[in-house]
Amino acid sequence: MNTSMKSTTAILAGITALLLTGCNVGPKYQRPAVTAPSAFRGPDEAAVSSNAKDSLGDEQWSAVFREPELQDLIRQALENNYDLRIAAERVLEARSQIRITRAAGLPTLTVGGTGVGADLPNSLTSSLGGSNSLAGDNPLSFGSINLSAAWTPDFWGLYRKQTEAARDQMLAQAWAQRAVRMTLVGQVATSYFTLRSLDQQLEVAKQTLKARQDSLDLTKRLEQGGSAPLSDVREAEQLLYTASAEIPQLQEQIQQQENTMSLLLGKPPGSVAHTDPSALSPVPQDLPVGIPSQLLERRPDIQQAEAQLKAANAQVGVAKAQFFPQLSISASAGVGGDSLSSIFDSNSKTIYGLGTLTQPIFEGGKLRGQYELSKQQKEELILTYQKTILTAFRDVSNSLIAVNKQHATRTEQQKLVEAAQDATRLARLRYEGGSTAYLEVLTTDTNLFNVQLNLINAEQSEALALVQLYQALGGGWQQ
Repeated sequence: MNTSMKSTTAILAGITALLLTGCNVGPKYQRPAVTAPSAFRGPDEAAVSSNAKDSLGDEQWSAVFREPELQDLIRQALENNYDLRIAAERVLEARSQIRITRAAGLPTLTVGGTGVGADLPNSLTSSLGGSNSLAGDNPLSFGSINLSAAWTPDFWGLYRKQTEAARDQMLAQAWAQRAVRMTLVGQVATSYFTLRSLDQQLEVAKQTLKARQDSLDLTKRLEQGGSAPLSDVREAEQLLYTASAEIPQLQEQIQQQENTMSLLLGKPPGSVAHTDPSALSPVPQDLPVGIPSQLLERRPDIQQAEAQLKAANAQVGVAKAQFFPQLSISASAGVGGDSLSSIFDSNSKTIYGLGTLTQPIFEGGKLRGQYELSKQQKEELILTYQKTILTAFRDVSNSLIAVNKQHATRTEQQKLVEAAQDATRLARLRYEGGSTAYLEVLTTDTNLFNVQLNLINAEQSEALALVQLYQALGGGWQQ
């Protein structure tokens, strides 16, 4: 091989290597600076943190919600919930989009063929020259087979950046799926605790109704014996009807809440199990929460926001690559003939290649606008990412405050119920002994009924505070 050919070969090899490796324009991703506090803000300005390896957010949902009924409902929801299934399909869609995007940077190869045949009448063949060679079957025929290849080398990283953006979008969808899972676990727990609260309120209403019916019967006997005025009977009836009117309202809420739960379970409206008496038990205090910086890795919404930011960063590179020349290479080869046997004759082959190089010169500011837009969208997503982190810190702080204060409210509300029960008992004794009017019984009994319902609401709020804290710490999406 002479020196000239060696030089030419070396140059072509260098160009090929350069085309294959190419450049990768666009900024390299760097996580935005976020200052995480050393501890969460707890109740009464207390700084709350724990060992980083010991956090409620790392616990499986079955270790946090121990009620067997609730665990069974959560399992059903994770298997059948439509929102979760839709989120899973979106991940698959994003995965397919990666394949589509990546294919744009790969060579394409196509094969095709043509065939033409005609059976001409004798009169026409005579007029065309009259040769006997034109007679017989298919006197005119033509066939060809061709193979084409095309490739646009990704010299500036255009397709690589597009693929990178597609991967990040798929990752964002995967984190979105986990966020849906986390939210679903919280929704089922919330719905279950709401049902148990309504069950207890209904039970209190029924017990109150029975007690007030007994009180009404006693008042009627006293009125008939001349020991009580008719106004006492009417006041006793007011108490009775107040309790009886509350029952259908609670039943309505229970049945509607069951329908809400059924939708979460991916089932038609119907009844669901909710009988566990320990569902609204007091929430443990001093729960481990880890440290704030852990939320950046654990919370699905933060991870989703960062994946979207990475995709936007890649899109900046896509927009920048549009400024540079794009080289397209294509080649075709084919064979043809006037009969099947002659199609593959070596003399019938045709081979040609074509290369084009295009460089944008003037597009009315379109490319510059696309580039600026991509950078602005990235800046927007940086702010979204930072806001999502601050929102996570706020959520944890609010939940810690709620766990503490709702526990205190429940404790005081329990004392209030005990005092109201004793006041009602004493008022009934005084009334039966003739020492007081029935108005005192009406007042104390009404107050007791209200504070009993308030206690149940406080128990529900405390249970929901645990759900909120678990979600705020990013728990519930782990398999």
